[in-house]
Amino acid sequence: MSYVLHYAPDNASLVVRLVLEELRQPYRIALVDRSVSAQHGAAFKHLNPVGRIPALETPDGPLFETAAICLWLADRHRDVLVLSPELTDPARGAFLSWVFYLSNTVHAEMRNLFYPSQIAGPDQTQQSVLSQQVRASLAKHFDLLDTRFTPSDKALTIRELYLAVLLRWPALYPVDADRSWFDLARWPNLHSLAERIEMRDSVQAAACAEGLGSKPFSNPQPASPPEGSAL
Repeated sequence: MSYVLHYAPDNASLVVRLVLEELRQPYRIALVDRSVSAQHGAAFKHLNPVGRIPALETPDGPLFETAAICLWLADRHRDVLVLSPELTDPARGAFLSWVFYLSNTVHAEMRNLFYPSQIAGPDQTQQSVLSQQVRASLAKHFDLLDTRFTPSDKALTIRELYLAVLLRWPALYPVDADRSWFDLARWPNLHSLAERIEMRDSVQAAACAEGLGSKPFSNPQPASPPEGSAL
């Protein structure tokens, strides 16, 4: 079986790449060139009608939405590695709650921080007000997550992989905005999780492929990808 991951460096497709690497599944990559807004073109929208990265071509057809792709992969390949509880596992419900909290709440609010004009419009003052509100809300989310992901919990699922990527972006983006509000040292449990996850061979392979440096989550540096752009 082979998959095709439609990606851009240091985008949400990174989460899917990490899952594919962990599951040791063969896959090809197809760059979605953000410099020409290829994600909004007809070819890509045939795979993802929303026009957002990523999309994954599978033998069952194309998939989109990061959490959905990761959950589908985890369920399909649990014979290789268990990255999600089984349907009959009592822990499945709580697991799904946290996965979709990361996807539908934390990640979604992060997009508002990166693209404030999409919500607030062109007015710079309104964008600034929105950004301040989003930063405060995200800080509260990380406060909560820091109480949930303790060093004693050594689980590795799609939940931890997703969270690790979400710990990277606020330290780097938006590139021209105040990012001093985000200091991972403020959340020691999340910092510990970032260090644990980035030591994995799968993460190092993905980081090398996308030019993310050796400590992509605990000490992120701007992406220097061999192809494409993160922006």
